[in-house]
Amino acid sequence: MTSTLDKMRAILRRDLLTAIRHRSAFLLTIAGVLVELAAFYFLAHAIGPSFRPEGVEYFPFVLVGTGMYTFFLKSAYAFLRTIEEAQQSGTMEVLMTTSTEPAELVILSSISAFAGTLMSLGIYVLAGIVVFRATIDANILSCCLVLVLSTLLAIALGIMVAASQITSQKGSAIVWLLGSGVWFLSGAMFPVSSLPPALTWLSKIVPITYAIDGTREGLLRHKSPLEMGSTLIPLAGFGVVLLVLSLGAFSLSLRRARQNGTLSFY
Repeated sequence: MTSTLDKMRAILRRDLLTAIRHRSAFLLTIAGVLVELAAFYFLAHAIGPSFRPEGVEYFPFVLVGTGMYTFFLKSAYAFLRTIEEAQQSGTMEVLMTTSTEPAELVILSSISAFAGTLMSLGIYVLAGIVVFRATIDANILSCCLVLVLSTLLAIALGIMVAASQITSQKGSAIVWLLGSGVWFLSGAMFPVSSLPPALTWLSKIVPITYAIDGTREGLLRHKSPLEMGSTLIPLAGFGVVLLVLSLGAFSLSLRRARQNGTLSFY
């Protein structure tokens, strides 16, 4: 455990120093966040105050939904890029034969990008609150619990994407599916209750739905952890089960890729 933490600190320190030397990218990110939030802000004004999905104003509603959804999408890309870069540079086989466990190595290699997505989420929500005056009523403990469980879920999904890239070199297709197919089932832009019954039922098996709902309940509606049991329990269950499955899938994909000699294919 100590060795892993030391490696994590070294990687984060290295990439932080690199990021500091490229401050223009950070400024461009801030500008992009403000432009996106401005678009949602004026969209909410165009819709009008009478539309209150789940009892909250539309701008805070969409702020949380798009922020959390983007967090999961960027997290998946972080893991995907780690594998793709190793395959393209020809270092995949070398990395997978080091003393560090393969899954641990992938997580460590993705940790900086993953930390960046967490920071981006924080900036996104904070800008919505401070600059655009999004109304919140936060329960800090509930928000922290949802964030921890959402991080666990994001890691599980990221490892699953990494496994699919090793197995079929189609990890980008999985992320595309997440980006273009699942988003409307998760309720990022509108409440899932407005969907037809069949799709409403389908949204209940989309893990990201519970992460978005939980963040809204904790950040916008001041619900306590006890009041959020119907959201936190499924979110935790999905996170743990998918993490176990993703680690198994990653191990299996590595073993088969070594046997077939396709570990460095991309």
